[in-house]
Amino acid sequence: MEIQGKIKLIGETQSIGSNGFRKRELVLTTEEQYPQHIMVEFIQDKTDLLNNYQVGQQIKVGINLRGREWINPQGEAKYFNAIQGWRIENLQQAAPASAAPVAPAQAFEPATDLSEDEPNDLPF
Repeated sequence: MEIQGKIKLIGETQSIGSNGFRKRELVLTTEEQYPQHIMVEFIQDKTDLLNNYQVGQQIKVGINLRGREWINPQGEAKYFNAIQGWRIENLQQAAPASAAPVAPAQAFEPATDLSEDEPNDLPF
């Protein structure tokens, strides 16, 4: 799945626990009639994907929906969802550094040396 919009916030990389688990959160604002602020988390080595992006950029993010069940101490089941990003793409095109100038179109004069004796071999 993919979502696209404008970056509202990029969080700092967080280290969780002693096992080296890392996560980083991105908030993306969709551009539709009713904009949504979607939090997408990037985990482990995917946290580095956000290093080249900044607030305000238009992006497209490849996501996976994750769900899990947790049983609390009272024995009740609780369910949690997460949106995990695995790819990010900049939608803004960079301006060309130096575009080659385009030569103006030359005006052509109609041919005047046509004779009535030459066959018209155009198919139309």
